[in-house]
Amino acid sequence: MEKLKLVFENCYGIKSLTHEFDFTSSRTHSIYAPNGSMKTSFSKTFSDYSKSIASKDAVFDERINKREIIDETGVPIPMESIFVIEPYNQDYNSEKTSLLLVNPEIKSKYDEALDKIDIQRKEVVKELQQLSGLTGRTITPESEIARLFNVKSILDILEHIPKCTSSIPIEKLGAISYNSLFNDKVIAFLNNSDVQKEIAEYINKYEALITQSPILNKKFNHVQAQNVQKSLFDSGFFDAKHNVGLYDAKTGQRDEYASAKDMADRILTEKQKILNNNELEKKFDSLDKKMGNAELRALRDYLEENKEVLVELDDIPKLQMNIFVSYFKKLEIKMQELTTIYKENKSIIEDAVKKAKEEKTRWEEVVTTFKQRFSVPFDVSIENQEDVILKQTTPKLNFTFNENTESKNLDKNTLLNVLSQGEKRALYLMNILFEINARKRQKQTTLMIIDDIADSFDYKNKYAIIEYLREITENPLFLTIFLTHNYDFHRTIGGRLDIARDYRYMVLKNDINVIIKPEEYQNNPFEYWKKHLDESRFLLSSVPFVRNLAEYCGDTNVFIFLTSFLHIKSNTEQLTIQDIEDNFKKMLKDKSALVLPNRTTLYKDVLFQEADKIMVEGNEKMELESKIILAIAIRLYAEKYMIKKINDQSFVDAIKSNQTIKLYKKFISIYPSNLEETKILDEVNIMTPENIHINSFMFEPILDMSPINLKELYGKVKNLSGS
Repeated sequence: MEKLKLVFENCYGIKSLTHEFDFTSSRTHSIYAPNGSMKTSFSKTFSDYSKSIASKDAVFDERINKREIIDETGVPIPMESIFVIEPYNQDYNSEKTSLLLVNPEIKSKYDEALDKIDIQRKEVVKELQQLSGLTGRTITPESEIARLFNVKSILDILEHIPKCTSSIPIEKLGAISYNSLFNDKVIAFLNNSDVQKEIAEYINKYEALITQSPILNKKFNHVQAQNVQKSLFDSGFFDAKHNVGLYDAKTGQRDEYASAKDMADRILTEKQKILNNNELEKKFDSLDKKMGNAELRALRDYLEENKEVLVELDDIPKLQMNIFVSYFKKLEIKMQELTTIYKENKSIIEDAVKKAKEEKTRWEEVVTTFKQRFSVPFDVSIENQEDVILKQTTPKLNFTFNENTESKNLDKNTLLNVLSQGEKRALYLMNILFEINARKRQKQTTLMIIDDIADSFDYKNKYAIIEYLREITENPLFLTIFLTHNYDFHRTIGGRLDIARDYRYMVLKNDINVIIKPEEYQNNPFEYWKKHLDESRFLLSSVPFVRNLAEYCGDTNVFIFLTSFLHIKSNTEQLTIQDIEDNFKKMLKDKSALVLPNRTTLYKDVLFQEADKIMVEGNEKMELESKIILAIAIRLYAEKYMIKKINDQSFVDAIKSNQTIKLYKKFISIYPSNLEETKILDEVNIMTPENIHINSFMFEPILDMSPINLKELYGKVKNLSGS
């Protein structure tokens, strides 16, 4: 962007503003905007634009709004490339802070390791979903594993997968649909006290029948016997012509079995005797009747075919764990692959986390520089730096308040309650710096609207801010427009940031337009005026300056004499231009040869003639010297009127200081009912004292004065005095 073209209409008090900023020769512009002229409205309009919010007139919101912010080609400026810095916003937090914490190299290795693990993990989870039937969003295989085994994820049990402790064959457990057996309806049913009682009765009867079996007992029930038989068969025991002897408690003999089938038949016979026992069947039937509804039908059907599972329903969590262990066994190859990949990448992840915790980031660089430049009683750190770097979570700031040798950790709200206003602003500025540095890192071209960022800071911290501003303006990514109602700050950044003359502005406002015009006086205006004392306007406006110089230098005679030019004294009516020349020669050593035109002309005639000329000139032409002349003329007319009305010359002659206010008090004591005149004189006291008593170091009050207000008051006072 080389040029910025603005058209604002009815934007928060700006009725009409059209201006073009040229950034081809200077990337930095500064605007001095007197209070109430447009500063806040200007920045708020830009802020709205950056957030895609419609602007409006704050009072007359029915007025049609227009807001154009375009470049030299007529293309709207991208809203994300505009950053408005308010004077202060306690709640502001940069959304880009995490960018200052990212180390791409560490994160790349971390992400690569996680991806390798995650690909294999998803394969295992997919298989577990199919086996368990847990395909919903709320309850998943991973959430159940985390709950049952008290871990964060399936990865935490890979190196130590628990063993199955069920008496049910692992193949049968692995065939169970977890979701069918343990959905919400089933769990509610099994946790019913009556159902639990009947399950307990079933288990007790089952165990009693087991103890009566000639070949089985509690420790070696039919399920365990089947497991032994299968294990022998799978291992080729019978193929090797070996026999198995089962002790029969009834006969006291050992029955020999030379084949797997014979052994299986004998175990099956014992199993059927137990499970088909009439009393046990009745207890099962009692439970069976309670499972008549549709939600429990899957459980009923399953238990009908697998009655041995009933004996494990007295410890549901244990059974659930065993079912998942059976799934792991069924997925043994994939689980081993996941375990291998996890072990290979675990050390890479741990190393990345360690490095992330120790990482010296650009965020810390910002904080360190901030602490070096600003005097604040707090330190700040990131609580979750490794998570921000590796997982891109939101940074959590820790604050430590320091007092002498003691310190204490505080949250942000508590910290704000104990900080001074300047310290709060410093904290706000730190967040602004995070945003600016993040934009640097992103290489994002940005137009910054900087609205009185140094307002209310002490001088030490104000110059620290200026140092930051200098660094910002030197960065080719940034275009900056400074807004301030503080003329001293405007003048300071103009010099410190080396802002060229054509890019330093001041604002004029009338009933219709806001005008941004080049600033006439960018250093000490008196330097310019001294070179043009032959022009009445500059000569007259120099009188207050020279008078102040006389006061500082201790030349009482010149000081008292020049006071007659600013107040109605006994000699004011007779003062001439020659009198100004004589006194200027005494105070201004480089003007000892000064020769002014129209020496014999009365001072008061020249003053009021210039004031009348200013009244018909456009407000956009009203510079500092014009405001000073109007202020002096206003005072002289007001004092002339009050002296005439008081009609007590001895009282007037006795006044040695603060003449205007003393005349005013005397006037209202004599004329308490003259309310209209008193109101006008009130305005004189409010508007003129600071405007006339100026010096070369501070002339901001009169710069802030509205040309419209000064002209209106001049007209009122002139009419009041009858001139």
